Amino acid sequence: MSIPDIIIAVDGYSSTGKSTFAKMVSAEFGFLYLDSGAMYRGVTLYAMENGMIAADGKIDEEALRADIDSLDLHFRNPEGSTLLYLGDRCIEGEIRTLAVSSHVSPVSAIPFVRNYVDARLHAFSADGRVIMDGRDIGTTVFPNAEVKIFMTADPDVRAQRRYDEMIAKGQEADLEEVKKNLLERDYIDSHREVSPLSRAEDAYVMDNTHMTLHEELVWILGLFQGRFSILEAPALTH
Repeated sequence: MSIPDIIIAVDGYSSTGKSTFAKMVSAEFGFLYLDSGAMYRGVTLYAMENGMIAADGKIDEEALRADIDSLDLHFRNPEGSTLLYLGDRCIEGEIRTLAVSSHVSPVSAIPFVRNYVDARLHAFSADGRVIMDGRDIGTTVFPNAEVKIFMTADPDVRAQRRYDEMIAKGQEADLEEVKKNLLERDYIDSHREVSPLSRAEDAYVMDNTHMTLHEELVWILGLFQGRFSILEAPALTH
């Protein structure tokens, strides 16, 4: 199946499985996967570890601004996986904790942080054939992306997915606290002044509340076939 060298923008609410979906599409159809949310989590982790976020959640924006341009956040792809590094240190596990999740929305709302992440993402995707997930990829980062997808799901289902993911990783978690965090992030991300979370007018909506991963893959296969007039349908591996 021949899919053009395009950029696929995947946006949506927290814990709708954007990253899992994007990684699956990347592996199935040969796209470079980039996780914009990981970049924001990386900046947040750096700010937390360097005393730039107070106990009350207040962010020392002046200190963060002084360091942001020299912050060496980048992706590496060992054995096909896309992992985030801070310098030579892999921080993929550390950025997925509830502590980082609790601070990432306010940090990602800061304009100079968004500018930093947008610039890095554009550099990573310079060669095209990229699938990227986040909250403003199709509206702000890549408004001209050839395919835009907006993912949504029932909040209770999203909370259960996030809870199960944390437990599987050996992290402590409380289901109600996880749901509260998801809804707070949804509200903050949807109401921030800079690049709020919203569905692009030309985005295809996927409600995956009751979908399996295989059904999600079949869904985008059908989208590709219709969008690019592709007649052949390959055997899916997932």
